[in-house]
Amino acid sequence: MIRTPRAPGRRTAAAVALACALTATAQTPVRAEPEPTTLTEVRDRIERLYHHAEAATDKYNAAGEKVTAKKKRLRGLDAQVTATETRLTRLTSLAGATARAQYRGGGLPAEAQFVLTSDPERALDNASVARQAQQATQRVLTALAETRGKLEKQRASAEDELRELRSERKKRAAHRKTIEKRIAAAEATEARLSEEQRLRLAALEREKAAETHAKWEKTGVLDKADRAEGAEGAEGAGSEENSAGRRAIAYATRQLGKPYVWGAEGPDTFDCSGLTSQAWLDAGVAIPRTSQEQWRLLHRVPVEDMRPGDLIIYNSDATHVSLYIGDGKMIHAPRPGRYVTVAPAGSMPILGVVRPDA
Repeated sequence: MIRTPRAPGRRTAAAVALACALTATAQTPVRAEPEPTTLTEVRDRIERLYHHAEAATDKYNAAGEKVTAKKKRLRGLDAQVTATETRLTRLTSLAGATARAQYRGGGLPAEAQFVLTSDPERALDNASVARQAQQATQRVLTALAETRGKLEKQRASAEDELRELRSERKKRAAHRKTIEKRIAAAEATEARLSEEQRLRLAALEREKAAETHAKWEKTGVLDKADRAEGAEGAEGAGSEENSAGRRAIAYATRQLGKPYVWGAEGPDTFDCSGLTSQAWLDAGVAIPRTSQEQWRLLHRVPVEDMRPGDLIIYNSDATHVSLYIGDGKMIHAPRPGRYVTVAPAGSMPILGVVRPDA
């Protein structure tokens, strides 16, 4: 049954209508689970589906970064192979010319010429020239062998990189299918609700976010962060790091109202980490593309020490990220169907805070 204090007389009918409306979505959930019969259960299902989609989006974005890196590596290897092939051709030609010259200048060995000649001094000069020619020939042959070996290694490396590139592309395609499936299931669930039910669902989402933020506020962490922010602002408002953080906030602020699209990093649409990475890039600092890599690689700071411009990482698997703007608020790209917005910083479970190096 739908538990709603505002319409107690309609509980049974609403529950039946909701259960019927959701029957068609039973084919697409992440795993078999009981059909939701209350709006709270519907909200929880939608949250799970979007969470799975967001996790897959992070993997999709990470695979995209790897594909880009592999392409760049392959271009570099191609250039090296081309240069090595050019050198190999030149050395092969030089070795052939040297061999032909030695053949044309053949005859008695230098030692025999020295014994038989009537001009020992000239024989010594000839012997010296011969040794130099032999040494030069040996150097050419050695360089030729080394270049051939280097070319074989470069070609093998390029083949490995190409195989890895194909593998990453397949992984990315698989993640794309997962994302689309989860989002489609969530959207279908929401679309089959009545207008009244969708409004109540949105209200439930806001209530849950407010409750989560209120619990976070009660810990006192936000008060400590505000005091730290005030003290830091008074002492070093013009510091380079603080300035970069403000520039990142200014960029994110300009994106307010733009729609969330998974895998997007601007200029017209964003996903959560696309927004934060582009905000800091606009501030002159390149940071990892995904929220999981931002959490793994960026400098972590205690939540009570966070300041405007820091990134707040959410969920135990680091699948969401926002940009802290101060006063207990953040800017983020929430999920499909939503827009870049300002929200309470503690409206989702906080994993931790990271700070890009300005």
